[in-house]
Amino acid sequence: MSDVISHKCPNCDGPLLFDPSNQTFHCEYCLSVFNEQDLGATEQKETAKNLTHTSSELFNLYDCPSCGAEIVTDDTTAATFCYYCHNPVVLKDRVSGEFLPNNILPFKISEDEAKEQFLSWAKSKKFIPKDFFDESQIEKITGIYFPYWKTDATTKGRVDATGTKITVWRVGETEYTRTRKYKLTRGGKIEFRDLIKNALQKNTKQLMIESVQPFPLTNVTNFDSKYLSGFQAEKRDLEFSDIEPSLTGELSHYTQNILENEMQGFTTISTTYHNSQIINQSNKYLLLPVWVVTYQSEMSDEPFYYAMNGVTGKTSGKLPLNKPKLIGTSISIGVLVTLLILVGGYLLF
Repeated sequence: MSDVISHKCPNCDGPLLFDPSNQTFHCEYCLSVFNEQDLGATEQKETAKNLTHTSSELFNLYDCPSCGAEIVTDDTTAATFCYYCHNPVVLKDRVSGEFLPNNILPFKISEDEAKEQFLSWAKSKKFIPKDFFDESQIEKITGIYFPYWKTDATTKGRVDATGTKITVWRVGETEYTRTRKYKLTRGGKIEFRDLIKNALQKNTKQLMIESVQPFPLTNVTNFDSKYLSGFQAEKRDLEFSDIEPSLTGELSHYTQNILENEMQGFTTISTTYHNSQIINQSNKYLLLPVWVVTYQSEMSDEPFYYAMNGVTGKTSGKLPLNKPKLIGTSISIGVLVTLLILVGGYLLF
């Protein structure tokens, strides 16, 4: 059986929401505001409600602890809203046990700030459909905690190479060239910190998740499900063993590049041997915040998106084009250029 958590106000039992702007938790019913210390001292642990949890390839069903309506989720949803009463809920089995995140980076940018930045960003772009940034589209902006693996590692590597220094000079009509060859070796230990890898399979091809990095990981805090209140969240479906081969390859590549970059002052460098090994490594599972808007154009089956780092505000997006507007503008410019050429030719003659 699975549990749904709905963090409640200690004063009125209304749902608590996390406010990124001041890092507090507020109740929309009695307007009470709490910090994490307040809740840690006063929040009563609710008796978990047993739920019917039906798993299939398509969806899972939970009961809303507020109104009793069914909440339909996919296999990776960890926090969401009830469609009927809009009560924020956390699916306990998705953020506990083996799926308990080590850390979470709380949102710093509020929904209002995210909407304002989205409008500013979208309106600065040309030739996109107006409905991409109309009111109904803006309301679709969603704050989502996405799952990542974070790795700290120390590698030991060695690179052997052949370096050449070519010197050219002239004496009278004669040009001389001198080529000197050197055997080069560089080695040592290299520390890597905060390497981030996507832990959600359906985001493997979503460049928007990578394009809003980096995240300020010095601001992460110990995971607490209260930070999920008012946001959506996904749990990982990629284990570290799934990404370990590619991560090991990246660490080897980075180690080689760093050592090769230490070989300076040569005309050419040709690597003859390289080797690296991981001598120390630690991995943590964490949730990172992203504001997301998706847009489905009638002219394309491929969705378009806008994403914003929930802490730094860094943005990225793949925009639809208003092709009639683009074609019309191109024709207008073409006509204008043609007229200017004709007028210029007439004046010359």
